[in-house]
Amino acid sequence: MQLLAVPMASSGGGGITLLLPLILIVGMIWFMSRSQRKQRERQAQTVASLTPGTKVITTSGLVGIVEETDDEYVTLEISEGVLVQVVKAAVGRVIPEEDTSADEAETSTEATAADETAETADADADEAADRDAAKVDVPDAGKAGDKADGKVQDTPKLPPTHTEN
Repeated sequence: MQLLAVPMASSGGGGITLLLPLILIVGMIWFMSRSQRKQRERQAQTVASLTPGTKVITTSGLVGIVEETDDEYVTLEISEGVLVQVVKAAVGRVIPEEDTSADEAETSTEATAADETAETADADADEAADRDAAKVDVPDAGKAGDKADGKVQDTPKLPPTHTEN
């Protein structure tokens, strides 16, 4: 018996198929390092623009106003008379002044609307109480044991704090 050696057909693109994943990995690494570099540049610009009176949020979530800046540290006033010294790299972002003025305007508008609503509600409640007092003449209606109207509510019962086995 005679065996014949037949060469197998090759796909013809062996080098490119091995090179393609390598090119993709290098491209992803380059893209990630580029975005990190841009983020570092933005952080450096933020830290460089810090001046006393600027409101900032640190990376840990601490909100304060810049009092003083050094080469490495920033002194923040987090409450009236409370100063904290943090590393410049810990400053996450600067809060723009427009946001605080817009928040104050919204708060004052909401407060004015709430005051007007409260005043009208108080006036309505006073009128309703006057009408009810004129209609019903119940002596000693405020006593706890009095059930003249049958509308005295019992105090709500709390669930037990422990169970007995």
